[in-house]
Amino acid sequence: MLVRTELLPLGPSGLPRVRVHTPLGSAVAVWRGDLDNVVGWHHIGWTVDGGILWGRNTRSATLAEPEVREEAGQVVLRGRLRLTEDGAAVLELGDSQVLFEVGSLPPPDSAWVEISVEADKVELYPYFV
Repeated sequence: MLVRTELLPLGPSGLPRVRVHTPLGSAVAVWRGDLDNVVGWHHIGWTVDGGILWGRNTRSATLAEPEVREEAGQVVLRGRLRLTEDGAAVLELGDSQVLFEVGSLPPPDSAWVEISVEADKVELYPYFV
């Protein structure tokens, strides 16, 4: 996913943070790339530390369209959830995919969901295309 990033002050965890502006919305996340080149346009991959806990951090989405937003210190990712054969789940987030562990029984395959995660548990890794 091509995004624009801006550097923010260190978070409570002491990790470098950015505000990431995506075609789907914006939020704050941890930056795992070179700090000298953090500001600007990057292709990124998402890593989320934490699993899907249905009814706790994951719920059915009221809209069937992808979104990234910030809400009460959490990053909210809305997308179509696909279950894998090995028991994991993939959230289709626009032209990106985010892999999740399944901590409790998820919704049916291909459901639109919203997953809320603490901002310090969402990491962005830049890559070159």
